[in-house]
Amino acid sequence: MLTQMAEKKLIHVAISVTTLNNDLKRILEPRTASGKTRLQVIKTLREAGIPVSVLVAPVIPFINDNELEEIVAACAEVGAQSINYIMLRLPHEVAPLFSDWLHQHYPDRAEHVLQRIMDMRGGKLYNSQFGKRMTGEGIFADLINQRFHIARRKYGLDDNRLSYLDCRHFAVPPKEGDQMALF
Repeated sequence: MLTQMAEKKLIHVAISVTTLNNDLKRILEPRTASGKTRLQVIKTLREAGIPVSVLVAPVIPFINDNELEEIVAACAEVGAQSINYIMLRLPHEVAPLFSDWLHQHYPDRAEHVLQRIMDMRGGKLYNSQFGKRMTGEGIFADLINQRFHIARRKYGLDDNRLSYLDCRHFAVPPKEGDQMALF
C-alpha cells in the first residue's frame, strides 16, 4: 500500500534515529528498535520506492551529540533523502524526569549536561519560543547546527531531495458530520 501511495506521490515516511549505540539505546529508549534496525527500515522503504526523511532526535549534549555525523552518514548510506535534527526539549513535567534519568545513568556528567542544556535555553531547561525550541541558541547550539549542516551537505541529504506531495486528490471533508462520507 505504501509503495502504491508513493508512486502517486501521496506519502513521505519520517523515521527518527536517536543513536546507533545499542548500550545507549537500551537506557535511553528501552523497548524500541535499535539504530541498526531503523537503518534497515529506511533501506527497505527506499528500495520499495518510498520517500524517507530522518529526524535525529533528541540531540542531547554529551550523551549522543558525538554521534551526529555518524548518524547522518549512516542514513545517507541506506538511502534516506533528507534529514533534520531536534535538540532535546524538556517541557514542564519532562524536565524532572529527564534530570532523574540523567543522574541515575550518568551521575558523573549529569550536572554538566543540564548546564549545557540551560546554556542553550536562555538559562532554563526549556524555552518554548518558536524558532528556538527545536535548535536552541548560543555557542553550543550554533556548533551543533554547524556540524549538522556540514554533515548534511557532505552526504547530500538536503531537504530538496524529497519529492513534492501531490495534493490534487485532497478533498475537504463534508461539513455534515457523516465521517463515512470520507471513504
